[in-house]
Amino acid sequence: MKKSITFVLLFVSTLFYAQGQGVIGKWKTIDDQSGEEKSVVEIYEKSGKIYGRVLEIFDASHRKDRCIDCEGEDKNKPVIGLTVIKGLKKDGDEYNSGKILDPKNGKVYKCFITLESKDKLKVRGYIGFALLGRTQYWYRVK
Repeated sequence: MKKSITFVLLFVSTLFYAQGQGVIGKWKTIDDQSGEEKSVVEIYEKSGKIYGRVLEIFDASHRKDRCIDCEGEDKNKPVIGLTVIKGLKKDGDEYNSGKILDPKNGKVYKCFITLESKDKLKVRGYIGFALLGRTQYWYRVK
C-alpha cells in the first residue's frame, strides 16, 4: 500500500513539475519545411503576456540579417534580438490571441502555442482561421 501511494505521489509531482516549467525558457526553432535547426528563441513573460525574442541564429551567413520587410518599429532591426512572438495570453493549455512575426518576409500572423511535452512546443501561425497556416515544433534548450 505504501509503495502504491509513494508511486502515485511521485507521478503526480512529476506532472506538476512539467507543467510548472511551462513555455518560459529557451527554444530551438526547427524549420517546418526543411527540418533544419534555425535559431534559439527565448520565450518570456511581461505584464502577464508571453513574448519571444531571437537570441541566436545558427547559420553564420544570416547572423547579421535585418528585418528589411518588417513594418513599424521592427523595420530594419537586426533579427537577433527581435521580438517575434508578441502578446500571447494563457487560455487553458494554450497561449493565444497574440501575433508571430516571420523575419524572412516581414509578415505578421495570428499565433497560438501549446506545450506538447515539457521539452516540445507546438507553434502555429495562421491567417484568419487556424486551419490556414503553418505549424512548427520547437525544442527546449537545456
